[in-house]
Amino acid sequence: MRDFAVVLMAVFVAVAAWRVPWHGVLGLAFFGYASPHRYAWSYAYTLPVYQTILFVVFLAAFRTKDRQPIPSDWRIKAFYLLWAWFLVTTIASPIGWAAWPKLWDVSKVYIPLVLTLILINNREKLFWLLATIGLSFGVVAAKGGIFAITRGFHYRVWGPEGTMYGGNNEFSIATLASIPLLVLMVRRLKGEAGWKKWLRWLAIVTIPLAFASAISSWSRGGMLTLLALVMVLWWHSRHKILFTLVLIVAGYFAPSVVPHEWVERMETIQHYEEDGSAMGRIEAWQDGLNFIKDHPILGAGFDGWRYVTKRDWHSSYIEILVEHGIPGALLWGLLIFGSLASLTRLIGIARKDPKVEWARDYAIMIRASIIAYLGGSATLGITYWDLIYQLVFCAVLLKQFVMAEHAPAFSPSRHGGSARRKMQGAPRPLFERAGRSVDLQN
Repeated sequence: MRDFAVVLMAVFVAVAAWRVPWHGVLGLAFFGYASPHRYAWSYAYTLPVYQTILFVVFLAAFRTKDRQPIPSDWRIKAFYLLWAWFLVTTIASPIGWAAWPKLWDVSKVYIPLVLTLILINNREKLFWLLATIGLSFGVVAAKGGIFAITRGFHYRVWGPEGTMYGGNNEFSIATLASIPLLVLMVRRLKGEAGWKKWLRWLAIVTIPLAFASAISSWSRGGMLTLLALVMVLWWHSRHKILFTLVLIVAGYFAPSVVPHEWVERMETIQHYEEDGSAMGRIEAWQDGLNFIKDHPILGAGFDGWRYVTKRDWHSSYIEILVEHGIPGALLWGLLIFGSLASLTRLIGIARKDPKVEWARDYAIMIRASIIAYLGGSATLGITYWDLIYQLVFCAVLLKQFVMAEHAPAFSPSRHGGSARRKMQGAPRPLFERAGRSVDLQN
């Protein structure tokens, strides 16, 4: 029955993508992040569902007129330059037998991202993409949260098996990164009626369950990321007093809810030198840093830990530096931290200009999701996740839509008139009635 449901779902998404191509971007996000086929029991488990939908969306993208040129943003150039640098480090890698397959795996993740840039061409579509990403992780996390609460947090929650988010540590970070997108849904759908109202309530219910899922991952890196995310959400909360009371109550009752073993595991964060796993990671980091001193430009290539040390890096910062040298680390850092700076600037612009006030929540929550990813990156090798690059691309699109409405806030010398000429007027309101929305009918 599960297999039939997955196939039926895939057919529905493929048909929807063919009729309305940007819906295919949402479908790819759902199958890429929620991975429903990984919960099947039989033939659907190994079906190339994602690849099939991707093929349909690419065909539909070529035939539709409802698309835009790839934005001329510096981050897009940095992304493709980083991708090209991966090829250079792979050619030079001392373990080509491992580096070449990994390059292909990473490229398969990056290729579909171009569809986000060309088919998500107004802020309404951007909202639904962010909502789909949030719900894709959120629904799976909600299932894990219910399991965690009913089992007293005694068992670890895992992500979809066979995916890059399958591990308990990885899924905790993905879950935490999705929570700001769920908060965005709650804010932007306020006052809506019908199915949008119910979708808002789904997001409201999912948020605490997602936190419970992250806690029951038993991930120490996830716990540190959770604390950082809570601080960011508190800072931007519109109800700080209520938020503070909830945190106080949760902190008071938490020790009596979670098992003693969970508490002991979290306490090892303070005494990491007594933990073999933590010391093993530090040893790998030291080996990597020593290697990069002698190979600062090209690094060791993909999966370089196999050549340099005894275990995986367990840190994106070490991974990108040692595998792709200083140039790769600089490009990667520029891409992500540059996006944080851009989003921060957009928050300031939206605060001052009522015309683009709508963009403030978008920028705050995308930034919070990226911060959650960066927090998890400290203790996990998640450098090549498609999620972070899609969030960066969403930040690029957000800036483009704000430029259409507030071009004077951006330097004419940097963007000139060409960026504004590419815009066909200001983006439409967030939600238009079906009968008036041309984009939704093409």
